[in-house]
Amino acid sequence: MEYPEEQWLMLSGLQHFAFCRRQWALIHLEQAWQENLQTAEGMLMHRRAHDAGQAEMHGGRLTLRGLSVHSARLGVSGACDVVEFQASPCGVALSGQAGTWKPVPGEYKRGRP
Repeated sequence: MEYPEEQWLMLSGLQHFAFCRRQWALIHLEQAWQENLQTAEGMLMHRRAHDAGQAEMHGGRLTLRGLSVHSARLGVSGACDVVEFQASPCGVALSGQAGTWKPVPGEYKRGRP
């Protein structure tokens, strides 16, 4: 089964839901958002995280930022802050890269996990 694109959930919304269901409802249902010092600092911190032009190779690790992802089967879409691809025989092929790579997603957050 695949979900039609207009029903896909945003990955950021899933993170909000897991963190606080009230926050999720305010943001995603009520469209109520109040900027404050912490959210403004977070937005500044995320500017580099979502710069899709950033790609770095360090010792067998390829780091991509702002990587767009989606799954019609799961009904989700979004942009990853960072995905590190580690050379691995159990990985997947990447366009423009030799060998196979195991993806390891990362998320930038401020404060306690």
